[in-house]
Amino acid sequence: MRIPLHPCYILHQRSYRETSLLLDVFSRDHGRVGLIAKGAKRKRAVPQGILQPYRRLLISWTGKGELFTLTGIESESSSLMPLSGQVMAGFYLNELILRLLHRHEAHAELFDAYEESLVRLGKGFSEQPVLRIFEKRLLQSLGYGLVLDHDVQSGQPIDGNQEYYYQFDLGPLSLKPITPDHLKLSGRTLQALRDEYLEDTDSLREARHLMRSILHRHLGEKPLASRELYQAYLKNRIRP
Repeated sequence: MRIPLHPCYILHQRSYRETSLLLDVFSRDHGRVGLIAKGAKRKRAVPQGILQPYRRLLISWTGKGELFTLTGIESESSSLMPLSGQVMAGFYLNELILRLLHRHEAHAELFDAYEESLVRLGKGFSEQPVLRIFEKRLLQSLGYGLVLDHDVQSGQPIDGNQEYYYQFDLGPLSLKPITPDHLKLSGRTLQALRDEYLEDTDSLREARHLMRSILHRHLGEKPLASRELYQAYLKNRIRP
């Protein structure tokens, strides 16, 4: 199988043997793909500095099975590197994709959402709304989209002035469920997530708790490395 040049981002890379690299790539047309970049550590084997995260690339490969061989790479744009204080947010986006997407399943709409998130982080947008919107779109792309527009018991539209109980495998309920797998939050937060307009502190806090609880069910018990690094970063930043 030969795949021609098309848009991709490098999510992660690591050494492979003496002169090569293993690349985890997010491709718009083919989803998450593993590539061997043969001889990439040698000078002039690939264009200098091109194998960076957050840079939109055109990549081609060949092969079969789970791991393919990189055959071509070009830079399609300058780096969309998040600002220095938001690099951890970019790392978090990459880790979510690596952990939750199966290989070789195309998610073009998620690719676009990922790129939009990088652009916003690079322009200095507040990272919390950017992350919550991406998480919402990620779950939708995976087939686990949230119910944010109506009460699943009554069918009535969400009332911004009412409190709801979001049952993780069902959606928002106006009456408290018997099972413990739910989270209480306001209708205003559900509406903000639905409209992808998260501005006030309370809605951001509740949306964060909701998304973290739901993602935990899909990620399992293994902690996210990006979350641990971010906590360490915050501790170091507040030291006198």
